[in-house]
Amino acid sequence: MSAISRDEVAHLARLSRLALTDDELDHYAGQLDSILSHVANISEVAAADIPGTAHPADLANVLRPDVVVPGLTTDEALSGAPNVEQGRFAVPQILGEDE
Repeated sequence: MSAISRDEVAHLARLSRLALTDDELDHYAGQLDSILSHVANISEVAAADIPGTAHPADLANVLRPDVVVPGLTTDEALSGAPNVEQGRFAVPQILGEDE
């Protein structure tokens, strides 16, 4: 027995605001029926004694701990800058802007 009919596909297409031709409805009905059949087969295999998982491998947090460390002072940050004005990096003027 088919898991989804052509009429159900047409209904879903209308709900999704998709304009499908008769050939497309037949084509998608076959594809969706195949997908639903495969899902049903997988559902039969699932055993009640096996817990559900989000990932097959047991993973732990692989990130390093977030440790606060002191940053650079303004003078240290600007020490390697080619040009400094008013305690900030100075860059060439672009787009003809006035200061």
